[in-house]
Amino acid sequence: MKYSNKTIEDLLQRFRPVIGSDYDKYKNHVYRVFLNCLLIDSQKTNEEKYAMAAVFHDIGLWTHHTFDYLAPSIEQAGIYLTESGKQDWTDEIAAMIYWHHKISRYKGKHESTTETFRKADWIDVSLGWLGFGFDKRIIKETRKKLPNLGFHMFLIKTTIKNFFRHPLHPFPIFKR
Repeated sequence: MKYSNKTIEDLLQRFRPVIGSDYDKYKNHVYRVFLNCLLIDSQKTNEEKYAMAAVFHDIGLWTHHTFDYLAPSIEQAGIYLTESGKQDWTDEIAAMIYWHHKISRYKGKHESTTETFRKADWIDVSLGWLGFGFDKRIIKETRKKLPNLGFHMFLIKTTIKNFFRHPLHPFPIFKR
């Protein structure tokens, strides 16, 4: 497994000042999700899309300081895709970001990449408990080489804060 990807490195550097002290924990999460995508889908043509989606999928947490971060994350991805001349990927990357917390299987446009990305994020967020039948040894190895560094504790604290701020709508990011 390779743990460096030019797209991920370049995009993360772009957001490093905004991410601040959470940079290393988010970077490792991004790479774990990306590598989980490659474990699930070996098509080289999708690799750069997964790299972009991995960087942007939670970025709205920092760019817009909100737990309701899906739309801001999609917005940031769209800006980048337009700037880089890859606007034809916008719908697909947006679907990956929007549906990455979907509780059940995603069916629809861009189903293959969106479902791959959804599973990849759930594998990481569940600390590998959800493996979707993929090699648990590889998932565990990835987690070992790219440690959490407090990312899950950050998610728990952010979730609790959002619950107290918005008790009637505590989980805006989860989709059915």
